Amino acid sequence: MTHLPTQNSVVSDAQPMKYGERAIAEGQLITFPNPRIGRRYHIDITLPEFTCKCPFSGYPDFATIHIRYIPNERVVELKAIKLYINSYRDRYISHEESVNQILDDFVEACDPLEVTIKGDFAPRGNVHTVIEVQHQKEEKQEKQKKQLNFLKKIKASITIFWICWFSG
Repeated sequence: MTHLPTQNSVVSDAQPMKYGERAIAEGQLITFPNPRIGRRYHIDITLPEFTCKCPFSGYPDFATIHIRYIPNERVVELKAIKLYINSYRDRYISHEESVNQILDDFVEACDPLEVTIKGDFAPRGNVHTVIEVQHQKEEKQEKQKKQLNFLKKIKASITIFWICWFSG
């Protein structure tokens, strides 16, 4: 017995977007000022309803996205990240690319001191994939300290060179 869709069960392309679909389509990572700049603290966000589509088969992939970060001057707004993550729902994108793209967009939006993003994908075809990517911002003081140490090493090398040259 064949079941044909009824007029009420088919969604027409002419129907306007639902408010949730519109919010997802317009979703951007929004940030706000960190209330404790200078204090190192972690923020953990778990998003258990991540979906995207396999770029090869078109089958849906499901994952839990874990974000752990130390904010710098900006903190990501939770509703915004939820909508942003939901925007992957109809994208044809690999596990690896999706997690790396989330990292790139997250770093661009809030420039954290450190962030780790992990995509724990549900098994499909007897394969379980976990993708983890990290970003760490070099703080100015650490960078300046490294540059100063480098210059000291160069100065010491030049001094030794001149001592050897004139004493030989």
